[in-house]
Amino acid sequence: MKNSLFSQVKYLAINEQDENWGLSVTTAGFQSFPPYTPYPPKGHPSQYWFNPASGRKLNEYQIIYITAGQGSFRSDSVKPRKTEAGQLIILFPGEWHTYHPLKHTGWDTYWIGFYGALPDQLINYHFFSKKEAILNVGFNEEIVDLFKKAIELAQTEHTGFQQILSGMVTYLLGMIYYIVKNNSFEDKDIVSRIEEARMIMREHPEGNMRPEKIASDLGMSYSWFRKMFKQYTGLSPAQYQLQVKLQKAKALLVSSPMTIKEIAYGLEFESPNYFISFFKSKTGMTPLAFRKMSYGRP
Repeated sequence: MKNSLFSQVKYLAINEQDENWGLSVTTAGFQSFPPYTPYPPKGHPSQYWFNPASGRKLNEYQIIYITAGQGSFRSDSVKPRKTEAGQLIILFPGEWHTYHPLKHTGWDTYWIGFYGALPDQLINYHFFSKKEAILNVGFNEEIVDLFKKAIELAQTEHTGFQQILSGMVTYLLGMIYYIVKNNSFEDKDIVSRIEEARMIMREHPEGNMRPEKIASDLGMSYSWFRKMFKQYTGLSPAQYQLQVKLQKAKALLVSSPMTIKEIAYGLEFESPNYFISFFKSKTGMTPLAFRKMSYGRP
């Protein structure tokens, strides 16, 4: 921890064209608060400054990454919680919240603020939740580098910088989701068996290895296997097999001389008509149209 307050803060202007991109960045920064440093510091715009005793609401999302020290956080959806280095705090628009570093530890934090249709969509589809505003990601150098690059880019404000920042925030959100999702599977044996199941399914795209048989071969009850598989992949075993079958069908349509009928029966669809109906429901076009679009093959 540094001996005096160190701060890099940037608040950004956003034009109408930036907003049309789907994600606009409002602020990015880093601050280091040594123990017993007054918090928060002065100098923030009125819409961002707050008294930790009374809290605040923002009209945007913010991601706050604690890289040193400890603190406290609470919101409308989260009871008072201690926070520490290696944790992220996500703030949501319109959600009352308050936070501060512990006096005897201080803290170092990176943050970035943003709003737009893209983050709204991620929340609407439950990728992130107000009830799980504190996330454990550990000390991740790639996340730190992203914040540093975002701050550096924000300082320059070159033409098109908002669009680059938007991509960086989107990547950051994807990284956070990936890390948290994988950290939830602490039992490496289960992860290993699910990965083995996925490999078996990919090696048998025609789907003749039933999920129940795969679960039995891996020494798991089907109900437990199905639950863990969906939790890990986001798809049930049967849905995953259909995805594998679809990808194999696309590959055969593009790279083989097989007819639509031969592909349908080779992948063990009930009939060519069922295959055509299934393919169109997933891709929006018939197998023949897909083949013509790909290589102009009749």
